[in-house]
Amino acid sequence: QVQLVESGGGLVQPGGSLRLSCAASGSIFSINTMGWYRQAPGKQRELVATITTSDTTKYADSVKGRFTISRDNARNSVYLQMDSLKPEDTAVYYCNYLNAYTRINYWGQGTQVTVSS
Repeated sequence: QVQLVESGGGLVQPGGSLRLSCAASGSIFSINTMGWYRQAPGKQRELVATITTSDTTKYADSVKGRFTISRDNARNSVYLQMDSLKPEDTAVYYCNYLNAYTRINYWGQGTQVTVSS
């Protein structure tokens, strides 16, 4: 089992910035992918960004150039720096951990990000 604890959500004005953090604990496999997904009201959950233990990153087209994902393998943590936020970025953001060997996914409880003036 892997537990994920997220922090850093909140209310921000358009054009502002937020930084999300997620710490993983439990049965951490040395090779894994961590990332962020989001779900807006009435919409399906969608990928925002992922990063592997070898620092290979993937971004949704809608956040490229505005969001930056990073990780600290020693702390089993992943971060999402969100800049130039737009109202359409409003969603619940979920941290994700994927064990590269078992292919089992784990999810955090979610953190609300609201972009509004």
